[in-house]
Amino acid sequence: MVSALVRPGRQLAKRLLLLQAGVVLTTALMAVFAVSVDWGISALIGGGIFVIANTVFATCAFLFSGASKARLVMASFFGGEALKILITVILFAIVYLYIEVELVPLKLTYLLVLGINIFGPVLFMNNNK
Repeated sequence: MVSALVRPGRQLAKRLLLLQAGVVLTTALMAVFAVSVDWGISALIGGGIFVIANTVFATCAFLFSGASKARLVMASFFGGEALKILITVILFAIVYLYIEVELVPLKLTYLLVLGINIFGPVLFMNNNK
């Protein structure tokens, strides 16, 4: 029964991650054809940073479920969010230090996927009605 309570949240997270990955790939392909391969790679990296960090968060957030594990649920949620921020900072630092990227598509794609992360759940919840 506990897993039945968590299943809708896990499905929503999975759908959101798939949507984000699809948008990142589409944006990268559009950047390749509209501007250059460098822009496409930069867009892929920028969006990929967000998707990777968000996947880690979703994995941590749904480790535990049920009222009897309320403290573990909260700890895994906040720990997942802290890990997401840490991974984001580390990945951006690695990209800035070791990879030559175009900053405009890198940051724009990151912000685009961030916007999807904010507004995506609202769209999915309205579709279920």
